[in-house]
Amino acid sequence: MLRVVTADEASAIDRAAIASGTPSFALMQLAGERAAASIGARWAACLDRVVVCCGTGNNGGDGWIVATVLASRGHDVRVVSVGDPTTDDARRAAAAFRAGRESFDSMAHERPTLVVDAVLGTGASGSPRGPAASCIDAIVRWRAAGVPVVSLDVPSGLDATSGSAAGAVQADHTITFGTMKRGLLIGRGSAGEVTAIDIGLGAHAAPGHGMLVLLDQAWVAATIPGIPADSHKGTRRRLAIVGGDEGMAGATVLAARGAMRSGIGMVRLIVNPASLPVVQAAATEATALEWPADDVQAAEQLNGYAHVVLVGPGLGRTGVSRALLERVLDCWRGPIVIDADALTLFGGRIPQLRTVLGGRPALLTPHANECATLLGVSTDEVRARRFEIAFELATTTGAAVLLKGVPTVIAEPNGMMLVSAAGTPVLSAAGSGDVLGGIAATLLAQTADPFKSGAAAAWIHGRAAEIANRDRPIRGVTLDDVCHALADVWRFDQPAPVPPVLAELPAVGDDRRNLHRVWR
Repeated sequence: MLRVVTADEASAIDRAAIASGTPSFALMQLAGERAAASIGARWAACLDRVVVCCGTGNNGGDGWIVATVLASRGHDVRVVSVGDPTTDDARRAAAAFRAGRESFDSMAHERPTLVVDAVLGTGASGSPRGPAASCIDAIVRWRAAGVPVVSLDVPSGLDATSGSAAGAVQADHTITFGTMKRGLLIGRGSAGEVTAIDIGLGAHAAPGHGMLVLLDQAWVAATIPGIPADSHKGTRRRLAIVGGDEGMAGATVLAARGAMRSGIGMVRLIVNPASLPVVQAAATEATALEWPADDVQAAEQLNGYAHVVLVGPGLGRTGVSRALLERVLDCWRGPIVIDADALTLFGGRIPQLRTVLGGRPALLTPHANECATLLGVSTDEVRARRFEIAFELATTTGAAVLLKGVPTVIAEPNGMMLVSAAGTPVLSAAGSGDVLGGIAATLLAQTADPFKSGAAAAWIHGRAAEIANRDRPIRGVTLDDVCHALADVWRFDQPAPVPPVLAELPAVGDDRRNLHRVWR
């Protein structure tokens, strides 16, 4: 699995590899050669006239090597250099291209068919300035005219840590080296397709305890138990979903659909009496009961039936909802997923939440606003510090946390953290979190591990959106499409990356330019 790092962490890994005996130019050479191979494979139809834009640092050095490799394969390659290289490795890479090709240095094709962006790398911060900004402007104009852009390590101007992209290149494909940069996951709209390739960092880039790690299909497939041939609805486990206040029955229905399409054996919906006819008509596979009137009735509805309880979808934020939430948490002491309104009702009451959870297997699934309400901070702070905030919420509550967003971060109190980059903006619609809650609760019922079930559910949910969104614009794809796509996700038949590729992420968003309109 691939480490997710800040700009400083990426630099530290490079330094450690060099200090252990790997020459710095060897890292650059391998990065350039493998980037050129990736470009050749992905953009074979666009290599007639290539422009490589090189900055003055080591990112520019990577670009010079890409230019040398592509030119050696017979492609017409020109280099636009922002300035003279400032590092020994970059100077060496530039000299190798210039040997016998001086006329192609600083001569851009008027009508290129592909642009390689190697202007600014992970060490850059702030808005681009001076000649680098002018070069980026040229890249932006080429792309606006239909020329595909491939960025090396990060799109120039994208902050590798924060994902800030003011004045940055918008790439169609980003080839990143050795690790996955946080900024690429946050700023997916600027990165296009993302390919992470191995450049020989070895054990220095290997994940360890407390480090952010990118989820992949192999981990998820290995985490989820199979369904034996002699299974029945009881062995596939039973889930109770508590929520569905008047006018919000749909939230529990979506959660039930997510659970049913994730392999749960039985679902019981416990909803406001006014919602009972709605959920019985819309979720025919589930049974339904009215909210319990007292503790005795709550215990009867939950204990002896449920293996896991999901509380929150459409619960409401009234005094009645709050009393119901407290009743459920008092009467049910088993594994639980707390979502949506149930989290908001605990706003500013983290110590009480920790007390009622009592160390039981628990998963919290907030989005940024709900997390901000819980912790008493701003939503902007949660978004800016989502990796740290997820861990802080896990440690203060003693529960696993699935912090939804771009990307989704899953943390547990002992320091383990995973990141899911699966998904598309199809999921940015009301009810998406309810479907995710149903998936997560099902997996918790079947694995008894809140952290692993939350992580697997986040990836499954996101992958279903990718399948539903495949070759279709975001407009017109619904959560019903996502639920239907779950059937394909469980096949786990997405091709695994072939070395030296470490990970591949699809482009997301509706930047659906027709790349066949490349200038000819």
